[in-house]
Amino acid sequence: MKRRAFLKTTAIGTGMIAMGSRSDIFSMPGLTPANQTIGNKLPLWRGFNILDFFTVDRYISDKEKFLATEQDFKWMADWGFDFVRIPIAYPCYLNYDPAIGRNIYPEETVDFREEAIEAIEKVVYAANKYNLHVSLNLHRAPGFCINAHFHEPFNLWLDNEAQQAFYQHWDMWAKRFKNISPKLLSFDLVNEPCFKEDMNDQFSPSTPIPGEIYRKIAKGCLEVIHKYNADRLVIADGNHGGNLVIPELMDLPIGQSCRGYFPHYVSHYRASWVWKNPDDAPRPVWPGVINGEKFNRQVLEEFYQPWIDLVNQGVGVHCGECGCYKETPHDIFLAWFGDQLDILTSHNIGWGLWNFRGSFGLLDSERKDVDYEDWYGHKLDRKLLNILQQH
Repeated sequence: MKRRAFLKTTAIGTGMIAMGSRSDIFSMPGLTPANQTIGNKLPLWRGFNILDFFTVDRYISDKEKFLATEQDFKWMADWGFDFVRIPIAYPCYLNYDPAIGRNIYPEETVDFREEAIEAIEKVVYAANKYNLHVSLNLHRAPGFCINAHFHEPFNLWLDNEAQQAFYQHWDMWAKRFKNISPKLLSFDLVNEPCFKEDMNDQFSPSTPIPGEIYRKIAKGCLEVIHKYNADRLVIADGNHGGNLVIPELMDLPIGQSCRGYFPHYVSHYRASWVWKNPDDAPRPVWPGVINGEKFNRQVLEEFYQPWIDLVNQGVGVHCGECGCYKETPHDIFLAWFGDQLDILTSHNIGWGLWNFRGSFGLLDSERKDVDYEDWYGHKLDRKLLNILQQH
């Protein structure tokens, strides 16, 4: 496809619609389930991230992957949870195959592959079967991902061509799922936006996205999404990696999503994508002093205060990701995490643990200091489950 034709076919979202009051969408009957709490315009969703489509690897139906199963969703529901976030790397559902050994072309970023899209659709329906609300998230969007490992042909925050491609993805998903109830599905636009000096370097320094740029792109997404279902709930991850509230979006019908990784000394101890040399990571404590900084519950409450203020101003807030990498000592993880969940839920903010099965997870986390319980062939962290159920 020629570049001119590509721009023509992806010219979606350039004419922005006038947005009404955010209270209209947040007060819908479909978004006031039994666990809705006073003060937060979003339900107190509690659950997990699943990583079926998290990598850029091209989805292949018969390839063995660490896939969520219907049994996983049944366990989540049986344990009292009601939320599943699906972070997706968009190349996994394209015809482009990274294995061919060349970088992706701009026009290939919107060349969708039906087999992979159907696979994502099936996972959504499987979760919905157990009344789990699904948050569909582009963890990697055309032109941006907070983690590198893939060479983008343009920059989402700077290039109109990338923005048009981004709108086309959400247009496709909105049309695909237009008949699913807002009680069962929401869209999380892009994971942890930030402006990286070198977006192809995972360790590159980053800064917040200029608010007017974030607003422009969010409004473009709203237009294409609400074209198919005016009640579809849309979530925007906090600026600068999910950590900062977004004042520029407060008048739009958009919820905001924070993160539960503060301080990273605890949550990402020895994680290879955070530390160039994991041996340089200072050993975490909770509460206590790490790398010369004092951390305790009060400091954690101060970190979340802007998000609590946002709730009090009538904006829906949810913590889309939280948790702790497997290298953090288990007792320290649980002490810190208990404080974090207590702060969030006491202010009616729900959460999604990263992840269900895996190195941050409830099952099969491969921690070396946990007395696991056998759970139908999986290793269950019962102490973690107890803390999750208490919040």
